[in-house]
Amino acid sequence: MSLSTEAVGRTFPAVSYQVGREKIREYANAVGETNPIHHDVEAARAAGYPDLVAPPMFAVVYAAPSVAQALMHPDVGLDFSMMVHGSQEFRWGPVVIAGEEISTTTTVKEIAERGGMGFYVFESVSENERAEVVCTAIWTNIVRGTS
Repeated sequence: MSLSTEAVGRTFPAVSYQVGREKIREYANAVGETNPIHHDVEAARAAGYPDLVAPPMFAVVYAAPSVAQALMHPDVGLDFSMMVHGSQEFRWGPVVIAGEEISTTTTVKEIAERGGMGFYVFESVSENERAEVVCTAIWTNIVRGTS
């Protein structure tokens, strides 16, 4: 089976995510984050922030809807029944604060076959309302048995 590379270079439409206080708290609780700036508005304000601060890996929450549209697009041709998680890399900018709207675009960076496996690499870029890049992420998925 050969992989289609026609989607490489394609950027999908931006997806917006409204960051809520309760989502930040829920995420922080789920990952065991105990820093009060993620739970208590007064603690966040005392630390110089206008509202709760999202933990860095909250990026997965606001970027996921954008990444999903790329992963599932038929031109990408990813076989989910044979997919394993390869890796994720993140570069963060300014912190994300409750109440912000984050807009994420995802681009297909690479579709390649190596060692009988398909490598699907996506890049997401997330910006706040001030057009500041709050997170750039590289998402690599591997599909076993492509050849």
